[in-house]
Amino acid sequence: MSRILIIEDEEAIAELEKDYLELSGFEVTISNTGDGGLQTALAEDFDLIVLDLMLPGIDGFEICKLIREEKNIPIIMVSAKKDDIDKIRGLGLGADDYMTKPFSPSELVARVKAHMARYDRLVGSNQKNNDIIEIRGIRIDKTARRVMVDGVEKAFTGKEFDLLTFLAENPNHVYTKEELFREIWDMDSIGDIATVTVHIKKIREKIEYDSAKPQYIETIWGVGYRFKV
Repeated sequence: MSRILIIEDEEAIAELEKDYLELSGFEVTISNTGDGGLQTALAEDFDLIVLDLMLPGIDGFEICKLIREEKNIPIIMVSAKKDDIDKIRGLGLGADDYMTKPFSPSELVARVKAHMARYDRLVGSNQKNNDIIEIRGIRIDKTARRVMVDGVEKAFTGKEFDLLTFLAENPNHVYTKEELFREIWDMDSIGDIATVTVHIKKIREKIEYDSAKPQYIETIWGVGYRFKV
């Protein structure tokens, strides 16, 4: 049974989310403090974390950052804050998704299932050994989920790796942000395609010699992105 950790200080919200997730077959653990949630996340094995942004003690941004230093599991950040800057910051720190309160518990369940299905397909045991993509100094090891740029390993979050791999496997094809969102996040892009922009920016910072003048991932203005070979 897949395990989910909810880090949420509003007990009523946490219990409601837990009820819906358990009805869908997940095992759910709740932590109502930032410090306790971080400790639990690092000490135990979970398949996904639902992380509130505003928490007593340590906030969701710092928790996300610290978890990402140790683990690569999906993280869904939730918050009542609607500012784009908070979304951008959360995604930039490694969150895979950002949901703005209030949202329906059924939407949360749908997103949890989508993220976990995508993660399971990409890191499942049915992957072939030595599945490597090499393009102009970039080496993507799909089996080990590692990226080398000119022989130097770069750290990628789960969704950053998935997005880079997808583009590299489909070179010279121009994809819209909506298409990339559907492909990588397994959901229709209901107005939150800024997620793609943030992830492209972070990837460029890691693989490009000059992210302002990208040589790998090109922006096709008015359309989307392509990986140039």
